[in-house]
Amino acid sequence: MPTEMNVTYITLDGHVEVEKYRYVYFVLMFTGYVLILSSNSTVFCLIVIHRNLHEPMYVFIAALLMNSMLFSTVVYPKLLIDFLSEKQIIAYEACLFQAFLFYSLSGSEFLLLAAMAYDRYVSICKPLQYPTIMRKTKVRSFLVLAWLVPACHIAVAIVLFAHLKLCGFTLKGIFCNNSVNYLLCVASRAIVIYGLVVLFNLSLLPMVFILFTYTMIIIVAYRSCGKVRKKAAQTCLPHLLVLINYSCLLTYDMIIVRLESDISTTVRFVMTMQIIMYNPLFNPVIYGLKVGKIYKHLKRLFCHTRGK
Repeated sequence: MPTEMNVTYITLDGHVEVEKYRYVYFVLMFTGYVLILSSNSTVFCLIVIHRNLHEPMYVFIAALLMNSMLFSTVVYPKLLIDFLSEKQIIAYEACLFQAFLFYSLSGSEFLLLAAMAYDRYVSICKPLQYPTIMRKTKVRSFLVLAWLVPACHIAVAIVLFAHLKLCGFTLKGIFCNNSVNYLLCVASRAIVIYGLVVLFNLSLLPMVFILFTYTMIIIVAYRSCGKVRKKAAQTCLPHLLVLINYSCLLTYDMIIVRLESDISTTVRFVMTMQIIMYNPLFNPVIYGLKVGKIYKHLKRLFCHTRGK
């Protein structure tokens, strides 16, 4: 799309018959967004309010839920506006900012899961040293790094994008992601190489670390008594489910970008909707139902609400 008043606009061309189903899309997405915010914020507030949930594991869960809410807020408001608009467009600068937040928060998800895996490893494999290792200062450091490190990594890529010339102005998607690379006049080898570095640092490396720590936990739990095995299963299973779910969604995103012209708009649209809906809704359900202490507080909350 040509520039107007020195602003370059990008057309988001990934919607499917938005003119015909705009109100259906809006209602579904608005309902999904409200469910994401309400479910995540409910569990988040329970962790903040109750003192017996102020342990490192629950602090990391609260951070993960807050990350899900931020992630959804990066995508949903703009998406809802687009459903009701005649033209689905976005300024190029805003597009880059959305892509920055999208991938930065995605990277934070993996680092938070890695921090949770380390916490479980220390708790189960080194229980006597747990209070001295997992101090409040260390937990705070992990939280800061989980958000700061991805932001710094992605910021470099966004700066590289911002200095390259555009030849395309139509993005085959419903929000801005790595597909922006296809709008450049000349594919940048530096961006491709740096993207692989970011993928390794923010996704593959944390995933390997998580798998290593859980392997060690499984070995220790297998050699220990039934109580240790039960603790390992109760606390580690939710984290593994979230990791598997999020890894599949990241793979989805990579497939969508790679198969730029090989998949239909409808398939792309459906896959993209899964990326932005499944994980933010999945996390509070898993942690709310599978983590014993959180489930007890949720049960009391709903029983108290019904009693009124």
